[in-house]
Amino acid sequence: MELRRICVYCSSSAVGNRNAAVEQEVRVFGGELARRGIALVYGGSSRGLMGALADEVLAAGGRVIGVVPRALEGREAAHRGLTELKVVSSMHEREQAMFDLADAFVAFPGGFGTMEEIIEMLTWK
Repeated sequence: MELRRICVYCSSSAVGNRNAAVEQEVRVFGGELARRGIALVYGGSSRGLMGALADEVLAAGGRVIGVVPRALEGREAAHRGLTELKVVSSMHEREQAMFDLADAFVAFPGGFGTMEEIIEMLTWK
């Protein structure tokens, strides 16, 4: 199976960026995605580990698809510099879109939302 798009779940909170080692690993991963020509699918935020990951992929010339529910668009500070930003109507629609877009799933540190989403992807797969 060829990996064209990988969905990554991680924190959109600034708290997630307090661990420099984790942020560095997220950035290394993002650079590697771009280097290999694999697009990033993620939650669409410009903040926290999500923002660091998206910024790294973009800086390395990669493609980034963000998916954000309309209700969180302002609260999670939707990233306006992405290759593509999909604004959906609900969290369930977000999870479904991310599932449909990705060939594989990865989780970095996050909160209960990250845990719930990765468990759901495992269940659906």
